[in-house]
Amino acid sequence: MMLQTTVFAAARSRAHGPTVALWHAVELHRPPAEVDGACELTLCGSLARVSTDESWPVAATDVCPACALLSTC
Repeated sequence: MMLQTTVFAAARSRAHGPTVALWHAVELHRPPAEVDGACELTLCGSLARVSTDESWPVAATDVCPACALLSTC
């Protein structure tokens, strides 16, 4: 039996039009060093720049509600 652990990284989206920048969750399938600063697809389907300086979940108020919900499933 193999135990698989899901690892999430925090990623910051850009403010676009009337929306504000939010923190999102990105599921990592590679070592964090390989995605540092890269734009990745988030759990909610948007693109955001991964920040390995921040851990998920981020202790902030500007967190994507969809990513917060999907990362707990």
